[in-house]
Amino acid sequence: MGLIFKFKKFEVDQAGCAMKINTDGVLLGAIATQQQPAHILDIGTGTGVIAMMLAQRFPDSVIDAVEIDESAAIAAGKNFINSPFSNQLSIYHTPVELYTAAVKYDLIVSNPPYFVNDLKSTEKRKEIARHADEDFFDLLLIKIGGILNEKGLFWLILPVKQAEKVIINAVLQRLFPSRIIHVFSDASKDEFRQIICLGFVNTPAVHENVYIYEETNVYTMQYKEMLKDFLLAF
Repeated sequence: MGLIFKFKKFEVDQAGCAMKINTDGVLLGAIATQQQPAHILDIGTGTGVIAMMLAQRFPDSVIDAVEIDESAAIAAGKNFINSPFSNQLSIYHTPVELYTAAVKYDLIVSNPPYFVNDLKSTEKRKEIARHADEDFFDLLLIKIGGILNEKGLFWLILPVKQAEKVIINAVLQRLFPSRIIHVFSDASKDEFRQIICLGFVNTPAVHENVYIYEETNVYTMQYKEMLKDFLLAF
């Protein structure tokens, strides 16, 4: 994959970003939703791809993006400036726990690091981008509880094991799952990701399934439909 990733309405220069564009990010960018969100926050924006997808989907929204890695934050800032959505987007180079929010957000999204206590990558910056300390998600949920609008929604994508733990810990912060989307590579395999929607309203969670492939190298109509406004291949 080249460093320039072209979408239908914008381009993403991935130079300087430890973690490149992947299926997790584009799925979250296409699925995370809220009714007319005025203020959106993307935590761990990386290349900025999710923030730009949301800017395309919600043209009236103001979107803030937080990134702990300096090189990635610089790259995301350049991508924002070069995009058609530059007037909607702002980048902040800071750990999320130190981020001072000027508003309460209607929609917060995150494709966070998730290999808790897993084998560390030999490349230090990729390690920071992909790995989380044991208390990372607890601190993240506490932060979300303080900056999310009372009717706001927090969407994140995680491997199944981490997702299940996050849901349990979220309830302790009075954040409840309203939608849980189970992501499968294809119908013959176990789910490998969950996309979770959390909020302060405690209602029974709606469960949905997403399948990426019909068969080897053949995308499902469901996946194509979700990403048709973004990916050139669709």
